[in-house]
Amino acid sequence: MQEHTSVRRRRVAFNWRRWRIDPWLSLLLLVLVGSGLGVLYSAGGESRYLVEAQSMRFLAAFAVMAIVAQCPPHFLMRMVPVLYLLIVAMLVAVDVIGSHAMGATRWLEIPGVIRFQPSELMKIVMPMIIAAYLSKRDLPPNWTDLGVCLLLMGLPVALIAKQPDLGTSLLVASSAIFVVLLAGLSWRLVGFFFVLALAALPLLWLNMHGYQKQRVLTFLNPESDPLGAGWNIIQSKTAIGSGGLTGKGWMEGTQSQLEFLPERHTDFIVAVLGEEFGLMGMLLLLLCYLLIIARGLYMANKGADTFGRLLAGSLILTFFVYVFVNIGMVSGLLPVVGVPLPLVSYGGTASVTLMAGFGILMSIYTHRKSTS
Repeated sequence: MQEHTSVRRRRVAFNWRRWRIDPWLSLLLLVLVGSGLGVLYSAGGESRYLVEAQSMRFLAAFAVMAIVAQCPPHFLMRMVPVLYLLIVAMLVAVDVIGSHAMGATRWLEIPGVIRFQPSELMKIVMPMIIAAYLSKRDLPPNWTDLGVCLLLMGLPVALIAKQPDLGTSLLVASSAIFVVLLAGLSWRLVGFFFVLALAALPLLWLNMHGYQKQRVLTFLNPESDPLGAGWNIIQSKTAIGSGGLTGKGWMEGTQSQLEFLPERHTDFIVAVLGEEFGLMGMLLLLLCYLLIIARGLYMANKGADTFGRLLAGSLILTFFVYVFVNIGMVSGLLPVVGVPLPLVSYGGTASVTLMAGFGILMSIYTHRKSTS
């Protein structure tokens, strides 16, 4: 009997290895997605449409994750120059013929077929191209390597910022910066670039759009315009604070159900969770994210080569930035920059992109024995 059980366990383990899927990470992602759909149902005013549409997107996203997980890291490394040039071309196309909505031009659209944001795809391809370049060089990177990385990063980031989409451009830039940091950049150079970034802040301010400057001013003093620019963050903090320790109950939130809370199914969905499930619900959400990040860092550390470790580490650290920026934004600790809560907020391209990133992570982890 014990021998039969042992054989069956080996078969199950073999199947996971065969499909290149990490069971622990997959389970955590399913828990997060399932919880997110429950909150989305409440945030959408009990609308089945939002949940059904998001469920279909998640099915597609998990399928993409499974497919990408089958691709060996060396195949991804060979393909990344083509992908990088293709998405840069898409970003140029967005500037020329892109679809305009909500004051920005960020989408490419084939009427009646598909509408997507090429900038979301760059969140995956950017760390890939930087990791591929640095993995072929002596580490830590020298000044020439840093200059090439800056050029590779600068063009797409500038195109995304022009749309305008400051939040996504910062996330794309951070994914590249994480690769460079993981490549062993000295702390002296880190300090130098940090001081350089601080010195560049006045120039950044002068080149920001009016609404972006208003977001920063609102972050510093939201009460200066409580019925205008400060409305979003004031209502968000009110919703989170009114949830108390255990919350008001599922679909019982007043700020969300009475539609005081803006963008409650996208950027501000965590405020819905905070109002309905309180501090305990927020802590459970953060615990789930923490476990995903911890598992991701463990898998990244097991990469068989420099390319795999740099890419995997950057992907999971960028995922952390997603979580940190959204929760910080909604709770008033950071300016509002339009970054969704990963795998919880309503959205299609972002969900598929994130799951593709986890597919790459699983590929790097599960292919490690065959390449080592």
